[in-house]
Amino acid sequence: MKTVAQVLKAKDQKNQEVHVIKHDHTVFEALVRMSEKNVGALPVVKDGVVVGIISERDYARKIMLKGLSSVTTKVHEVMSSPVITVDTHKKVDECMNIMTDSHLRHLPVVEDGKLLGLLSIGDLVKEAIADQADLIKQLEQYIRGE
Repeated sequence: MKTVAQVLKAKDQKNQEVHVIKHDHTVFEALVRMSEKNVGALPVVKDGVVVGIISERDYARKIMLKGLSSVTTKVHEVMSSPVITVDTHKKVDECMNIMTDSHLRHLPVVEDGKLLGLLSIGDLVKEAIADQADLIKQLEQYIRGE
């Protein structure tokens, strides 16, 4: 099974850039950035350190359902925190377990305090499917005696 480092390296160039939002920006600004970048979540940073994550789910549950204004509410007021992160040495299956157990769709990759990437559940499912396909191919070759 691949490591997080291998998954990040395999992402195409446009998906390797990590889009973030500062903790003191408004939720509206975060929504605009998510829309512009076609992403479902943004790591939240304060002084260059990841302090949380804000997602479309946070908006729906913490702004819309509570009748708050996205224009006046700050990101730090509704972000998910503390944020669960992984380093580049984790394996895909370990990340999938973390995401499943914690009900997450996005997982920031942080090493030595630096944000290196953001994994989505889609990134990990894609890698798991490719890994299974490789295993099936190997087993078929073994059965055929190749």
